[in-house]
Amino acid sequence: MGTPGFAVPILQTLIDHPQIEVVSVVTQPDKKTGRGKTMKESEISKLGFTNNIEVRKPERIKKNPKLLDQIKELGLDFIVVAAYGKILPKKILDIPKFGTLNIHGSILPRYRGASPVSEAILNGDKQTGVTLMKMDETMDTGPIISTSEVIKIDPTDTTATLSKKLSNLGAKLLNESIVPYLEGELTPKSQNDGLASYTKLVSKTDGQINWQMDANYIERQIRAYTPWPSTYTFWGDKRIKVLEGKTTTLPDNLKPGEISNDGDLIIGTNESALKVTKLQLEGKGSVSGNEFLRGYPEIIGQTLE
Repeated sequence: MGTPGFAVPILQTLIDHPQIEVVSVVTQPDKKTGRGKTMKESEISKLGFTNNIEVRKPERIKKNPKLLDQIKELGLDFIVVAAYGKILPKKILDIPKFGTLNIHGSILPRYRGASPVSEAILNGDKQTGVTLMKMDETMDTGPIISTSEVIKIDPTDTTATLSKKLSNLGAKLLNESIVPYLEGELTPKSQNDGLASYTKLVSKTDGQINWQMDANYIERQIRAYTPWPSTYTFWGDKRIKVLEGKTTTLPDNLKPGEISNDGDLIIGTNESALKVTKLQLEGKGSVSGNEFLRGYPEIIGQTLE
């Protein structure tokens, strides 16, 4: 059960495993994307069909007796969940003989919830990893089967690049752990709830930049919300996506949100300043900071909101 690219290496590991037969894939329904609103299937859907695996795309998980019966009829030993995107009811969790397992993008109990990867970047963490856990009714509180090695979060990592690293790490962890778990060699251990921290579901409004924050935080915000929801600010009534930036020294008397006139696109913050190296005005393509200043020199000295 999974949906985005994060889940692909994990499903591929199960498909390739000599002792495992993947009998079904459950993923989110196709969604309309882009200006043309064309239907797009999930990455997991594509991988399932490519490998001639039955793919299910239920609109709802809860209160879906048909799906429940279909899953029961499969005679499952276990279910693996990786970034599926919906909360599973206990009736589904309890169907497999060895339970429902989840690959989670943090070292639990740190960063329980929907956005562990972006939260780690936003908070300026230096390292992270993944957890294989047995799911229970509440969010990411189930017993831990195994945890991965710790990997470094690079200063340039975005949620997209770090998610890719963690998905490969999760696939490796699953490959190493699944048979020992099924054979009783790995016993799930309860989490220490006293050490738990939580993340929230990211919304589009989380991407709006507050120039009263310090530049280091804004730089992390840009990376944490790449590719979604992206970070943005307003120049009058026009939205500008800030796609890349880095902290720099603060020019004299530059106020938060004010744009300097020193050859680079520098924006004041509460502490230091942000050098914007890539941005996109709504309705236009992405350009470098210097290209933007050449096209819109009148923005110099103005204050963004």
